[in-house]
Amino acid sequence: MRIKQLSPSLANQIAAGEVIERPASVVKELLENSLDAESKYIDIFLESGGSRLIKIRDQGGGIAKQDLALALSRHATSKIATISDLESVGTLGFRGEALASIASVSRLTLTSNNGDDNIGWSITSNNEIRAEKQSRGTSVEVRDLFYNVPARRKFLRTERTEYLRIDEIVRKVSICRPEINITLSNDGKITRNYRASSSNEDKMRRLRDAFGQGFTENAIYLDEHRENIRLSGWVSLPTYSRSQADQQYFFVNSRVIRDKLIAHAVKRAYSDVLYQSRQPVFALFLDIDPTAVDVNVHPTKNEVRFRDSREVHDFIFGVLHKRLGDVSPRELLKKPNLDQYSSIPTQSKFVMEGPSQDLRSNTAIHKNQMPLKGVSEIISDHSDDMPPLGYALAQLHGIYILAQNEHGLVIVDMHAAHERIIYERLKIAEKDLKMQPLLIPVTIAVAPSEVNVVDLFSNELMALGIELSIASEESLIIRAIPSLLPVSNAEQLVRDVLSDLVEFGSMIKIHEKKDDILSTMACHGSVRANRKLSLEEMNALLRAMEETKRSAQCNHGRPTFSLLTVSELDGLFLRGR
Repeated sequence: MRIKQLSPSLANQIAAGEVIERPASVVKELLENSLDAESKYIDIFLESGGSRLIKIRDQGGGIAKQDLALALSRHATSKIATISDLESVGTLGFRGEALASIASVSRLTLTSNNGDDNIGWSITSNNEIRAEKQSRGTSVEVRDLFYNVPARRKFLRTERTEYLRIDEIVRKVSICRPEINITLSNDGKITRNYRASSSNEDKMRRLRDAFGQGFTENAIYLDEHRENIRLSGWVSLPTYSRSQADQQYFFVNSRVIRDKLIAHAVKRAYSDVLYQSRQPVFALFLDIDPTAVDVNVHPTKNEVRFRDSREVHDFIFGVLHKRLGDVSPRELLKKPNLDQYSSIPTQSKFVMEGPSQDLRSNTAIHKNQMPLKGVSEIISDHSDDMPPLGYALAQLHGIYILAQNEHGLVIVDMHAAHERIIYERLKIAEKDLKMQPLLIPVTIAVAPSEVNVVDLFSNELMALGIELSIASEESLIIRAIPSLLPVSNAEQLVRDVLSDLVEFGSMIKIHEKKDDILSTMACHGSVRANRKLSLEEMNALLRAMEETKRSAQCNHGRPTFSLLTVSELDGLFLRGR
């Protein structure tokens, strides 16, 4: 079979298959053109979820009449001209493919005016040019998408599904470009109206529209920069997470991107504060020198490559890890409206009439009974010096510490809390972890593979504060363990650490998983269930939690404490109803 040159229309349809997948792809490309034209107002009109009509109107710089035909040609653009321009792209679009691709699979009409009068010019997919009434800016009308590609059209979803995909695109743009007014209409009804905003309050309003009220109430702001790189935005507290990664927005130089490197950095930052496979919610903005990032990776421009990917990864991880570590119990226990407590009455003495009254009145406890204080009085007594986690009241079933703070009742999982405290101390002391020699060395039976691990990684074990010697092919002698951990758990500690080393297998993996090994060690060093604690010990644990980073979660991501406010307790007993 002879080689043939494809016709321009067929070549455009093939190219459109990469760029234009569905109505949302059209909206994305046209929105990027409007943003590059520096329009402050963008209106989007849809019919049938975009499958019948997509119309986008902006007030940007417009296109000159003599450039209209060229605008619908492949690889024609005003945004780059040389190789050096391609290496430092500062605009969202640059490939010159979008309009040509859209025109090849739809009935397109492009109308534009780059002057101050109201006379513009329009061009259709058939290259017919005529004068039209048009204010300064550009209007693109796309009708009957994929009308000439039936195979693609039948793969479109329902009108609502296609609309929701467009809504997602518009939502992302509204978050990264808060200074732009954007309206979205579907079948004649305005569904979104994003007004331009400059203050943080307005930006939070857009975030609330995108992620919901729950996110804005559980989000923390960050803004860090180093030389020519800056990371800012909002991330969810570890206590607010989702089962899916569907609310994770990352922008590089105002471009929405998906990147495994960035996803890994965020995942690592949350690794020891999120429970199992839960996913954080975030909207993060990375500003970086355009010459340090390659955006010419994929036709959809959703992927990028960084010139120094390790530096970017470590910067993102470091900023997020530090910010999450700085979240204190005081920040988590957001102060409720205490005015609602002011009307809570003090509880009167409980008096029963009848013969039993004399019996009770003779007991010592009732002879010395003091009137019970109301919650409002207790709060006022300690309002000036009450710590965030309050003061311990009692221990429940040897598992939980019950404490009272200014908001209500704090319930602490003492093992989980102590585990986090030990873990953070081990991480701090890791470089100079002191060992405590065992008065009587312990001999344990192990598998031959574990003996080999000790032989291979004896230096790494010493760095972890564990000294082992080989007694035989199937036994080891424990001579020392970290001084931060109790001697009573030495055997099980060593077995679990050896199990981790066998699993990770190589030096690289061991360095990557060192925190997991320290977590295992911390688990064995923490207080166990059914251990009776005095009030002094319980309060010492609460104070240590307040001083420890990431103390709201244990090493496995489980919460370490929970708060029941007075109003929530009132609800349990139907008070005030």
